[in-house]
Amino acid sequence: MRRLLIVDDEAIITDGLAEIFGRLGLPGLEICKAYSGGEALDWLNSTRIDIVLSDIRMPELNGLELLEVIRSGWPRCRVIFLTGYNDFDSVYQAIQVWGVRYLLKTEGYDKVISEVKEALRELDEGHRTEVLLQQAREQRNTLETLAQGEYFRHLLLGTGIGTAESLQEDFRKLNVPLDPAMPVMLVLGNLVHSGSDTSYSGRREAALAVKLLGDTYFHEKTRCVGIIDRYGDLFWMIQPYADKQEAGDSFEGVVRFLEGTLDLISGACLDSLGIETTFTICSTPFNWEALPGAYDRLRQMQHLRAGDGSSMVVTIQSESVDMTRQTREGLRAEKLEPLAGLLEAGRRDAFVETLGDLSDEVLGDPSVDAIQVMELYYTIAMMLLSYVNRRKLSDQISAIELMRFEGHASWQDAFAFLSRTADHLFMLRRTSEYSRAKTVIQGICSYVEDHIDEDLSVVRLASRFHFNPAYLSRLFKQGSGQNLSDYIEEARIRNAKRLLASGELRVHEVGARVGYESPHSFTRFFKKATGMTPQEFRESSREAAQ
Repeated sequence: MRRLLIVDDEAIITDGLAEIFGRLGLPGLEICKAYSGGEALDWLNSTRIDIVLSDIRMPELNGLELLEVIRSGWPRCRVIFLTGYNDFDSVYQAIQVWGVRYLLKTEGYDKVISEVKEALRELDEGHRTEVLLQQAREQRNTLETLAQGEYFRHLLLGTGIGTAESLQEDFRKLNVPLDPAMPVMLVLGNLVHSGSDTSYSGRREAALAVKLLGDTYFHEKTRCVGIIDRYGDLFWMIQPYADKQEAGDSFEGVVRFLEGTLDLISGACLDSLGIETTFTICSTPFNWEALPGAYDRLRQMQHLRAGDGSSMVVTIQSESVDMTRQTREGLRAEKLEPLAGLLEAGRRDAFVETLGDLSDEVLGDPSVDAIQVMELYYTIAMMLLSYVNRRKLSDQISAIELMRFEGHASWQDAFAFLSRTADHLFMLRRTSEYSRAKTVIQGICSYVEDHIDEDLSVVRLASRFHFNPAYLSRLFKQGSGQNLSDYIEEARIRNAKRLLASGELRVHEVGARVGYESPHSFTRFFKKATGMTPQEFRESSREAAQ
């Protein structure tokens, strides 16, 4: 999804341009409006904007001042300035900045449309995954990447974090661009392969491709290190540039940047690699000694999501974590990681296949005795029971039955029971996700009805319900069978008809009650939806009532 923000202090220009681009039906383009530089700042501070179409001269905050904010927060954003003034100084300053165009308002809508389309083409061309990956391949040192991955996987087990001085020395030797004296933010990425290549090497190659893509984007505004963790998922540790924090690039600013950037990366992964992704940003910075516990907590919190979780960017907060675990817990997790990781990630088919291969290998080996088979059974059963306890599913899965190896007629029956139990857990997970999605959709519908006179753009609703806009739109469509924008429009029309028919308010007051401050915009909207102006509808309602 691309977002076009139209900014002009003259409402008729802003609404007119929004209507024109809306009629064009450019695929994947969301149109946002701002009637002042201040409103434009609100948009830029809350979500990623790809193209800004703005008047260069406005009260409070002019276009050039707005440009400084855009360049700081969203480096890839394209800017098109419109003006009716022959202001050479402003034009000269504007065209010195990369990604900025300048048009006179007198050049007409065709020229404006052409420039926006060209900006979209440039964004898509510059976003080609293969180009970015090639740049990353040319810059990276393979041995360094492998060494950093091994080092941080070791730290995440809780066995290798020492003093700040020892971390500093390790970071220096491994060329890690992070500061051990500064807190770190975490991002977890989960890949769902929709293509045919599900081999180990194929999954690792795809994960590396997404890691390199993320590194390329993140380095524009942050210091970061990304690794592929022991479950095959992506894990980034991120800090703002220390020398830029005073300019506003604090952890809070980095969160907004990550939300918008990961939305782009998610789209690139799906379009170019055929991979659906889930990214979870933990906006709480952690000290390095808390890294293992924070990482485990992030994996648990990623599980609590609505819908199927694919193509999703979620921002969460977490309480501080005290890391006091002993190394044995980490070693046990490492021993169980193939199956535990698949269960945590919700990869049912791969889990069932892996469990089947493991049981077949053990049960088909004549040298394996009953004690070893029992040990393997209880090891897997304890892993399932741990999942049941953490997800509070004890009312659905019987712990007593799960821990009764001797209650099965044969070893084969025992492992078949484990497989059926795991399959039931996956089913419960899907049911829970759909239930949460239904609750979210109901909440959105209630919010729309209660705030019909307010801004109900997808971006604002996404911020209210803590989803990224593209995922919220898809979640609503999947759960309700209707586009979110269509539902909002129908709600506005329904309320407008009711208020017009009552005759208690003037037409412009009705428009304001359903979210249209401009009477002209309300009239256009109502006539487009009903074929009648608001006044014509009111008169026809009176005639019908007589």
